[in-house]
Amino acid sequence: MNDCPLIGIHVSKRKYRKRILKLYGRYHGLNLKLFSFTSSDILWKEQGIIGLHLVGNKCKESILPFPQAVYNRCYNKRIKKIKRLENIIGWNKCFNVINFFNKWHVYNLLNQSKLKRHLPDTFIYDEVNVSELLKKYKLVYIKPFYGNKGKRVYRVELTDNGDIHISSHSTAPRYICRKNEDVQKILRKLLQGKKFIVQKGIRSRQIDNQYCDIRVLVQKDILGKWAISTKTIKIAYEHFFNTSIYETIYEAEKLIPNLIPKNTEKSKILRSLNKISKNAAKVLDTHMGPLGELSVDFIIDEDGKLWITEINGKPQKSIYKDIKNFKDKQLIYRRPMEYAYYLSQILI
Repeated sequence: MNDCPLIGIHVSKRKYRKRILKLYGRYHGLNLKLFSFTSSDILWKEQGIIGLHLVGNKCKESILPFPQAVYNRCYNKRIKKIKRLENIIGWNKCFNVINFFNKWHVYNLLNQSKLKRHLPDTFIYDEVNVSELLKKYKLVYIKPFYGNKGKRVYRVELTDNGDIHISSHSTAPRYICRKNEDVQKILRKLLQGKKFIVQKGIRSRQIDNQYCDIRVLVQKDILGKWAISTKTIKIAYEHFFNTSIYETIYEAEKLIPNLIPKNTEKSKILRSLNKISKNAAKVLDTHMGPLGELSVDFIIDEDGKLWITEINGKPQKSIYKDIKNFKDKQLIYRRPMEYAYYLSQILI
């Protein structure tokens, strides 16, 4: 067993190598040697990698041997190159290889588990009639199979007077479909070029009349077990439903009481968030893994029930810098290194 394993962080571009290396190198506190690299840095014939590593506080580029474990930080749908590396160092030694999740695939995996009750009804856009769904639900969200930061997400609502409002980012309608107009015709123009899902809209509880969601960051620890690293609440700008572009972000424990019905215990909601998030991570890890981290987004409906709205395979850690006196900064960067260390100690 190697006393000081070599761990690689796979990044998409060379310009990211230094920042990522210093960030994860600063916080891990483990007996390991860390380097960052891109796919083009892999020297297949020489069985080595041109990697950037730390010597003291300075970054140095060297040709290094293949690592014992790899943490993938590229936003991947396709896995050809990293899979080739995985075939050499060990099938379970690269984690988060696929981290650009297909929303429809994720929904189907979770829908076959005990988490089904926490999922809004979801359909493939091309296979349903949105007008019929609006009669049933009054509100739906249309999202691309692959998407992030709320891009090309549409909020579609049937109003009391029979008009249909289509919104993007903000609640103000971008298009208004009068009673006798064909909403499908407008949607066809909007949704060209990509595959979309249609999700039942949940009437969620708000904070000061502003939309918000809860994000739970789940990461594997030094024992390879899923653990909750932090929980936050993102509050959208006034009159906006897209919480990816948030106005403020807080540690969840502080604001949960403002978001739950008066007769609901704060501790019960926090325990449920933990349990559901870990279970979601376990389901996806089984079918899409090995994974080392992901984040689960929730909303709370008017009755206090938790609903999963999104799961992110490459959690955006830059959001945490906006939290005043954030207590878990070291933890969120250390845990992927802990899991990489754990993987490095498993004999092939």
